[in-house]
Amino acid sequence: MTVDCLFCKIAAGQIPAVIVYEDEKIIAINDINPAAPVHVLLIPKEHIASLADINEQHSPLLAHIQLIASKLAKDLKITEQGYRLVNNCGIWGGQTVLHLHYHLLGGRELSWPPG
Repeated sequence: MTVDCLFCKIAAGQIPAVIVYEDEKIIAINDINPAAPVHVLLIPKEHIASLADINEQHSPLLAHIQLIASKLAKDLKITEQGYRLVNNCGIWGGQTVLHLHYHLLGGRELSWPPG
């Protein structure tokens, strides 16, 4: 855990959040500022600053995030109409919290390009 990291504190239970899913590797929470009717953040419990900081050893964790995203999409009933799984990397990529995380968005038609 990184002391000043918002997502590390949420994963450690130090800051409250609406938890949608949790296991030993990740936590999934409702976004506090949703951009769609369904907006869940999938956050690894291991502190990794961004996608730019991953390496080969992170492959199982990244695969796990994808599998859980698919499971949550089914559980939240957004699979049939479609959904988006997004990672923002770096300031120009829109990353506002320097802890790797993915946005699962659905429940409405999503336009392209995103912004």
